[in-house]
This record gives sequence, C-alpha cells and structure tokens, in this order.
Amino acid sequence: MDQYTMRQLVDRLNETAHAYYVLDTPLISDHEWDALYDRLVRLEQETGERLPDSPTRRVGGEPLAAFRQHRHMNRLWSMDKAQSPGELNAWFDRMEAMRLKTEGLPPLRFGVEYKLDGLRLCLTYRNGQLAEAATRGNGVVGEAVLPQALTIQDVPLLIPYQGEVEVDGEVIMRLSVMKKYNETAEEKLKNARNAAAGALRNLDPRVTAARRLSAFFYGVNTIQNPPYTTQQGMLDFLKANGFPISPFYLESGSREAVLAAISQVESDRHHLDYMTDGAVIKITDYATREAFGYTDKFPRWAIAYKFEAEETTTTLEKVTWEVGRTGKITPLGHVQAVDFNGVTVRKATLNNYDDILRKNLSLGATVWIRRSNDVIPEITGHVEDGIAGTPIHKPEYCPGCGTPLVETGANLFCTNRINCRPQVVARLTHFASRNAMDIATLSDKTAEQLYDSLAVREPADLYALTKEQLLTLEGFKDKKADNLLEALANSKQCQLDAFLFAVGIPNIGRVTSRDIAQHFITLQGVRHATFEELRQIPSVGDVIAAAIVDFFSDPVTNGIIDRLLERGVIPSDMQAPGESAALSGLTFVVTGTLPTLSRQEAEELIRSNGGTASGSVSRKTSYLLCGENPGSKLTKAETLGVPVIDEEALRKMIG
Repeated sequence: MDQYTMRQLVDRLNETAHAYYVLDTPLISDHEWDALYDRLVRLEQETGERLPDSPTRRVGGEPLAAFRQHRHMNRLWSMDKAQSPGELNAWFDRMEAMRLKTEGLPPLRFGVEYKLDGLRLCLTYRNGQLAEAATRGNGVVGEAVLPQALTIQDVPLLIPYQGEVEVDGEVIMRLSVMKKYNETAEEKLKNARNAAAGALRNLDPRVTAARRLSAFFYGVNTIQNPPYTTQQGMLDFLKANGFPISPFYLESGSREAVLAAISQVESDRHHLDYMTDGAVIKITDYATREAFGYTDKFPRWAIAYKFEAEETTTTLEKVTWEVGRTGKITPLGHVQAVDFNGVTVRKATLNNYDDILRKNLSLGATVWIRRSNDVIPEITGHVEDGIAGTPIHKPEYCPGCGTPLVETGANLFCTNRINCRPQVVARLTHFASRNAMDIATLSDKTAEQLYDSLAVREPADLYALTKEQLLTLEGFKDKKADNLLEALANSKQCQLDAFLFAVGIPNIGRVTSRDIAQHFITLQGVRHATFEELRQIPSVGDVIAAAIVDFFSDPVTNGIIDRLLERGVIPSDMQAPGESAALSGLTFVVTGTLPTLSRQEAEELIRSNGGTASGSVSRKTSYLLCGENPGSKLTKAETLGVPVIDEEALRKMIG
C-alpha cells in the first residue's frame, strides 16, 4: 500500500493548496506538491474512486451544452451607491434617524471593505459539501456554474459547517495572473474583470481552469440559526470554514474613520493585484439590519461608495485599421469625445474583427468604454438602447500599402514586410526603444523621415547612415546628426536579451527575452534552439516556443539578423545566474522613488545578481526595496514583517 491513503493524500494536498492560494504561505515546494498529486491520480485510477474534495476535481471537465437556470434560496440584492462624501453623509443621517425611531437598537457601527470588481458568485453547501454554484443573474435566478466553480482554488469543496448554507462572494482574476497568462496566450486578455466573468460563464470548464481565477467571500446569504450577530462574527464564520475573506476590513462607529478608510481604499486600489472600484459600507449589527430592512432594490443598511467612473458610454463614430510592426491589422475605435476622470477620450481599443462582431458594434451606436489603471480605454460592448448603427466592414487590403490581407486565426495580417511603411516605421521605432537597443534620439518622427527620404527599410540600414545623409533631413543640424550617430554607435555593444527583444520575435517581451538569453547564453544558441529545448524554460509555453522556432527558421528574418551582425552589432553573451550570485534565492519588491535608480533599473539590477523582482508584497518576499513616497506596499511589508531596505543597503548586499 502507498505511504498515504487516499484520504491522507487529499487532506495534505488541500491543506497545502489552501496555504498557498489563500494564506499566501507555501508549505511545500511545487515539486513535492506535484509528486503527491501524481500519486493521488494513480491511486484514483487504480481504485476507480474519487473523494468529493479531491483536488483532481479542479482541472475542468467536458464542455457543457448550455447553462441551466439556478434559483437562489434568497434574493441576492444589489447595492445603493454614493459617489461623494456628501452623499455618504446623507446616508449616515438616514441611518441614524432610523435608529432613533426604533427602540432598543445599539449605537451604529460600520464595517468598511473593498468593493471588488469581478463577477458575483453564490455557493450552496449541504452536509458540508459544495452542492451548487451560480452567478447572481437578476438576483433571483442565475446561471448554474458548479463545474466552473470547482476549478477555483479559493472555493472550498468541503467545509466544517454541516447545515445548509448559501455563501456570497466575488470571483476575480489577479492582475499578476492575467499578465502571466498573456505571456503565452495567442489572444491577449485586456481586462481582468471581463477575463474573470468570461471564464466563469464559459461553457468549457477547462477554459475556466486555465484562467486560474481567485475569489473573496463577504456574505452569508442563507443560513438557519446563524452562529453570529455581527459582521465581524459572520466574517469569522467564513474564515473558520475555509473561505478567503476581504483582505481589508475596518470597523468603527465614527463617520470620520469610515471616510478615512475609504480614502485608504482609494489609495490602495492602484497598488493591488486585483481590481477594486470602491468601498462597501455595512452596518455591522444584524438586529439593526433586520429592523432597517430593504427597499425594492437595496438593503437599507448597506451602501457602496463608488470611486470616479472607470466605465462610461459614448458614441462610436468610426473605426480605423492600424498596422503594427508584425503586420497585424488592429481596429481602433474613434468615439465622440467624452470626459473620463479629467481626461478627454476620443479613441478606444478593439482587438480584432471577431471582437467587433462579438460585441455587436456598429457605427453611430452607443458603446461602453472602460479605463483600467490609466491605460487607453477599451470598448467593452454596445448599450442595449435599440439604436441600430451602420455595419463595420472587414478590410480586404492593407491601409498602409494596399497589399491583400491574410487572415490567420482571429487576426488580419499584411505580408508586405519590406515596403509597408507603417510596419517598417513601427519596427524601427521598436528596435530603437529604451528596453531594446536604447537609441535615445531615434523617435517615431525620425523613423518616418528615414523611411521616406533615406530608404531605410530594416534596422541594419540604420548603421550605414552618414552625417551627410542626416543633414538632408528637415530639422537635422550638426548636433542632432552627431547625437543620432553616436547613439547608433553605442548601441552596437548590446546585451543579448535586449537584442532578442529588439528584433521583434512575436509574443516575446523583455522579461521572456531575458529568460531565453540566460538559458542559451549566446545568440547562436538561441538561433539553433529546438522547440523541446525552448519548452524547458519555465516562462516559455508552446505558443512562444513555436514563435521562436518559426522566427529563426525564416530566411528573411535570418537575413536581417546577419546584416545587423555584418554592420558591427555585437550582442554580448549572457551570464546565467548561478547559486553563487549575491541575491540568489531572494525575492524583492520595489516601491517609492529611489535616489539613483528607476524602478525598472532596480529590478534589472536585482535580476542580474540572481534575485527575483516581484510586483506585490507577500510572505514570500525577502526584502522591500523602499524609496521616497512609498505606497501601500510599505504598510503591507510592515504588517507581514518583511524587512525594508534602501538602495544603499541593496548595493552593499551585491558587494
């Protein structure tokens, strides 16, 4: 018999998964976890049995034909909203007036927590086992999504409480998870909320599993004889039963403290690993909640404080088709100007023509646009207002050069790589960018001039330019020409990872370029790498590996690289980080303004000395590298006991 019984294996795997995903405290290595998981799979195959809380249930089963309807045990209410301190104070006044009219109620106390921007999920447990899962729907009837919910690690399959209970929470996709997903995905995710909602409402649970969704739980919708009388008691109940609860919770009887907490939430939101769009304020005493009751739409005892809108509506006026450096043709929506958090928005992104059809977009129709983390807005869909606009037609020819377009998957491409002006200009600009060859004086405008007047068609042509040629260009005088030639000369001695990023391998960012360079050490090693060798790199999936092999198998691509080498561009061999590296095994998070280093430069310094640079503080963080004006990362580091160092201390560690 195996060392572990099936029950012991399942318990150990669930314990370690909960510690990893919910508590952010790994108990065993990934290798050890995989070994236990594989042992469980073999045992289940041998016995033909599978326990109800087995982690093998989380991988996602066969696609569903359709969602069935689910009727909630009790109505899931929406939330009244306030968007200013004045509106919130008016709510406080109403609550206090109601309390004074009702005999026997205690002084009001309020709980404040994050308003998470995801998709609401309701879970039903019977006899301690997860029995049903559903979206909110209209609050009375939702869509049954149990197979999808089973794939979410934060969702307990079994809980200690044995009575029937319905638990309410929010499904999200962490921004770090979306970033990692996009490194290998053919179709990039643009918005974490939409990514979470789309995954949970996907008929194929395997798609849900691939998104690695998370969840936070904030309410008990239905329970007989609740073992608590306050909001804190309810949260303690959830936590005791294995549910991850809101990472932020403040309770106070002071309006001032509530407003201060809201300000903290608004400050935190830009540094979190998930999206929030406000704060939720609830009266904590359940007897008071029962006395206050509900309106037709909302509980009277709760309100959502919404931050400035990140989603609004406007009119889609036209769509233009932009040519990228890879030849990909991307639609750009031009919308009626609208003020968005103090910024006038006139353009919004679309993904491809299938995206236009899926969102049912048309010219002249009203559309939703969304901003997230101050990026270019994205058109997320049309407003159901009955207005039928003019259809948007798929282009047949490249808007830059007139070449017939080729459809590959969901995207359109122009194959004229040499003489398509927008493509060439974009490639030259990318080649010269800071994270690539860092040719500081080569701007978009200069790239256009070089294409139009000096017949520059590929990066190697840059290194054949003369001062006499540059002086013929508008705006170029001695100093500007000398500066560009000096920048070009300096760029010839470059790091291999910068070179790999500069030549524009599809789907390859700077971080992945660094991983590839450190693995193969030399340019020749990368050029001759096989698919199987590339897949040995943790950050390289099937899509990226295939893209690299295809790139270096292309005679045109190899010709471009050979001509760069002939012109004196010398990518230096990389030094793979070893165990002796000064920062090996240490994880750093950077926050604030450092004396001499930008955040990117600090992270590069950490990585070049064997360390890991992360974007968020956790118990796994070794050090917080802190400069002036730090954000909430400092507070979290202090809470978790993570050591805080400055730039000088980092340099001493490196030696």
